[in-house]
Amino acid sequence: MLDYKKFYINGQWVDPVKKNDFEVINPSDESVCAIISLGSQADTDAAVSAAKAAFPMWSSSTKEDRIELLEKLYDIYQRRMDEMAEVISMEMGAPIDFAKRSQAPSGTEAIEDFLIQLRKFEFEKQLDDSDNQLIYQPIGVCALITPWNWPISQVALKVIPAIAAGCTMVLKPSEIAPLDSMIFADMLEEAGCPAGVFNLVNGDGAGVGSQLTSHPDIDMVSFTGSTRAGALISHNAADDFKRVGLELGGKGANIIFADADEKAVKRGVRHCFNNTGQSCNAPTRMLVERSIYNQAVEIAKETAQSTKTDIASKEGKHLGPLVSQLQFEKVQALIQAGIDEKATLVIGGTGKPEGLEKGFFVKPTIFADVNNQMTIAQTEIFGPVLSMIPFDTEEEAIEIANDTPYGLENYIQTQDQEKAKRISKKLLSGVVEVNGNGLALGSPFGGFKHSGIGREGGEHGFNEFIEVKVVTGWN
Repeated sequence: MLDYKKFYINGQWVDPVKKNDFEVINPSDESVCAIISLGSQADTDAAVSAAKAAFPMWSSSTKEDRIELLEKLYDIYQRRMDEMAEVISMEMGAPIDFAKRSQAPSGTEAIEDFLIQLRKFEFEKQLDDSDNQLIYQPIGVCALITPWNWPISQVALKVIPAIAAGCTMVLKPSEIAPLDSMIFADMLEEAGCPAGVFNLVNGDGAGVGSQLTSHPDIDMVSFTGSTRAGALISHNAADDFKRVGLELGGKGANIIFADADEKAVKRGVRHCFNNTGQSCNAPTRMLVERSIYNQAVEIAKETAQSTKTDIASKEGKHLGPLVSQLQFEKVQALIQAGIDEKATLVIGGTGKPEGLEKGFFVKPTIFADVNNQMTIAQTEIFGPVLSMIPFDTEEEAIEIANDTPYGLENYIQTQDQEKAKRISKKLLSGVVEVNGNGLALGSPFGGFKHSGIGREGGEHGFNEFIEVKVVTGWN
C-alpha cells in the first residue's frame, strides 16, 4: 500500500495540519491501494499563501525561463511515462495498455502543445498603427480542480498553461484518483519549479474544493467535473469576481447517415465504450437514419458482444472497471431506468459480467428504440451504455442532437462533405467530429450550454490564464 499523506506546498512535501486519512481504492479488486490525507482550511490557506507570495517573482520571469522549465519537465515525464501509466491504471481502473497508449501520454501532449503556444506568444505588442501598447500578463493565483476520469490529462491541461502564462497555482486533484498528481508534483520538483509556483493539496469538493473557490486570494478557478459542481463553483467564485473556466458534462449525439462508411457504427460503439464510458465527450446517443437502423442495431450488438471486460492490470484490449462503488451504483440505476422506461435492451443490462464479481465492473450495454425524452437519453451516464435513436430527416437529426442541456461534442458520419459542413454549423456544441477524424494538437476543447465556459488546449486554452491591458502614449 502506498503512503501519500503529505501535501506539496511552497516547494516542500509537508504533513497536513490535521490528520484526516482517506483510502484510495483500486477499482479492479476493491482493495486499498494508497492512503492520502484530506486537507483542512489551514492547509488550503498555506498553499494559497505560498502561491500568492511566489506570484511577483514568477509573473516577472522571462519566456525563456518558463520554456526551460517545461522542456525539463517534458524530459522527466517521458522518462517516467510507464510509472505514470501504472499508477493511473491502479487508481482509476484504466486497462494498462490503454493507460500506456492514451492516458499517460496525454500529459506530454499538453506540454508539447503549450510549449508551442508559449514560444510564439507575444506578451507585448503595438495595437495596429496607434500609440497604444497591449500588454498580456498572467491573471494571478489559480485554483485548479481536476477529475478522476482522465486525471493527468486534465491536470496537465491546467497546470502547464498556468505555468507558461506566469501564474502560480494550487492544484486539488480528485481524491478518488490523486496518485498521478502526486507523481506529477514530484516531476515538477525534479524539473526545478520554483517554490510556491505549484502547490498541491488533496481534499474533496465540499472541503478543499469549496475553500479554494471561495478564497479571497484566488484570482481564477479552472474546474473539470460535473455540471452540478460547476454551478456551485460559479456561485462560490462570484463574490470576488474570479474568472471561472468550466469543462463539464456531455451527452454527445453521433449522427449516422445511410451513406456513412461501413465502419461508422462499430467505431461509434467503441468510442462510446472507450475508457469504460467514463468520458464527458463520449458519443452516448447514436442517431441512425431509419433506412439502416435495424442493420445498425445488429452491428452495435455484435460489437458489444466482442467487447471484453477485465481487470486493469491485464494486458490487451478490454474495458476496465468503473472508478468506484458510487459510480457503479449510479450506472446500474440508470440502466434500470432504461429498462423501466421500455427502451429495448439489446445487450448487457444490470449486474456484473460473469466471472468479475469482485471490482466495479459493468456489462457493456446497448438500448435500442430510445426516444430523446427518456432518462438514458438526457442524463450523462458515465458508463459503457449506448442509446440508439432512429431519425428520418436531416432536420430531425439536428433537432434531436440539440435537444439536451449539454453541448460538449457531437459527431457526424456521412460521405457527403457538404452535408457534414452544413450540419456541423447547426449543432450546438464546442466540438463536432466528422467521420472519426480526431482533434489535432492545439485544438480548443470545451462546450456550449451546461457543458461549460471557456476552452482548454491550444491558443484558446493558454489565453484563459492571461489578462490584457492597454497602455496609451507608449511610442
